[in-house]
Amino acid sequence: MDNFLNQWAEAAYTSAGFFWMALWAFILGYIISSMIQIFVTEKRMQKTMGTHEGKSVLLGTFFGFISSSCSFSALASAKSLFKKGASFVSSIAFLLASTNLVVELGIIISIFLGWQFVVGEYVGGLLLIAICWILIRIINPKKLIKKARTNLESENEDDTMDKKDWKQQIQNENSWARVAKKYKMEWQMVWKDVTVGFTIAGVVAAFVPDSFFQTLFINSGNGNTDFTFLEVLEHIVVGPVAAFLTFIGSMGNIPLAALLFGKGVSFAGVMAFIFSDLVVFPVLRINAKYYGWKMSLFILFLLFTALICTSLALHYAFDLFSLLPDPSQVKIQDSDYFKINYTFVLNLVFLAISAYLVYLGFFKKKDVEHNMSEMAPKSKLLESILKYVAFICYAWLLGGLILKLFM
Repeated sequence: MDNFLNQWAEAAYTSAGFFWMALWAFILGYIISSMIQIFVTEKRMQKTMGTHEGKSVLLGTFFGFISSSCSFSALASAKSLFKKGASFVSSIAFLLASTNLVVELGIIISIFLGWQFVVGEYVGGLLLIAICWILIRIINPKKLIKKARTNLESENEDDTMDKKDWKQQIQNENSWARVAKKYKMEWQMVWKDVTVGFTIAGVVAAFVPDSFFQTLFINSGNGNTDFTFLEVLEHIVVGPVAAFLTFIGSMGNIPLAALLFGKGVSFAGVMAFIFSDLVVFPVLRINAKYYGWKMSLFILFLLFTALICTSLALHYAFDLFSLLPDPSQVKIQDSDYFKINYTFVLNLVFLAISAYLVYLGFFKKKDVEHNMSEMAPKSKLLESILKYVAFICYAWLLGGLILKLFM
C-alpha cells in the first residue's frame, strides 16, 4: 500500500511538473495562433492562394504554419478552404502544416525532447506534404475530389472583417477583444486533451515498467539506438496504434512522446507517434462527415503512407549524419520542476498576459462573437466522456499532490 501511495504521489508530481515546464509555451503559442486566426482570415488566405497548384501548395503550407495546432480546428479550416475553391492538395498541405509545422508545437517539443525532434518535426512536416502531393499527382482522384465538393453544404459566412485592413484591425481594441475570445476558444478546445495527456504521462512514468515498452516496441530499452530495418518499421506502425489508444491531441501527446523515447523507443517510432494525430478514428469520422467515407479513407491512406515514409526517411537521414538523439537526454522525473529559473519567470510573465486577455474577453464583448473560426464537429459522447475523465484526472492529481506534501 505504501508503495502505491508513493507512486501515486510521484505520478501526480510528475504530471504537474510536466505542465509547469510547458505552461508558458502553451500560452505563447495560443496567443500567436489566436492573433493569426483573427487578423488573417480564411477568405484572405483563399484569395492569396490562387489557382496555380504549386503556388497554392506553398501558400497552403505557409498559412498552415501560422495557424492553429488543434486538429479539430485545422480540419474545419482545411474543409473551409477546400469548399471555397482551394485545390485538394493545397487543403491537405494546409491541414498537415497546421498540425505539424506550428510554432507552439515546436516550442513544446524542444522543452521535452530536444532540438533533433524539433528539426524532425518541421522537416518531417514538409516531407509529409511533399509525399501526399506526389501520391495525389500519381493517383489523380478527380472523381473522388468532385464528389467530396458536392458533399459540402453551402454556408453563409460573415466577411465583415475582410473589409478592414489588418493594420486598422491591430489598432482596434475590439479586434484584440476578438483575439481574447479566440484565445479562450483555443483553451476550450484543448483543456481536456492536455489534462488527460499530462496525467497519463505521469501515471505511465510512475507505474508502467520498462518491460511493457520492450514488449510493445521490439528491442527497445537499455539505451539501444541500433535497430534493424524491421524493428524500426514495427516501431513506426505501433506508434500510431499507441496514439490511437491515447488520442488526446498533438500538444497533449508530447510528454507521452518524451516518455516513449526515454523508455527506448526508436527516433522513428516516436516521430510516427507525434505525426499520428490525423490518422485516428475521430479524425476519420469527421472527414467522412465532411467529404464522405470514400474520401475520408483515401485521406487516411495518404496520411498513413506519408507518415511511414517520412518517419523512415528521418530516422535514416539522422543516422547517416550521426545525429540520432540519445534516449538518456530525456529526463522523465525531475525533483526540481518548480525551482526559480527562466521557466518560472516566463510562466509568471505569460500568466499575467493571459489574465489580461481573460479580462479583455469578459469585459470587451462588443461584436466579438461574429466570424470566429469554425471547429470540426466533435462527438458529443466522446467529448462528454473526455470531460469526466479530465475531472477524474484533477481529483487524481489533487490527491497525489496532497500525498506528496506529507511524504
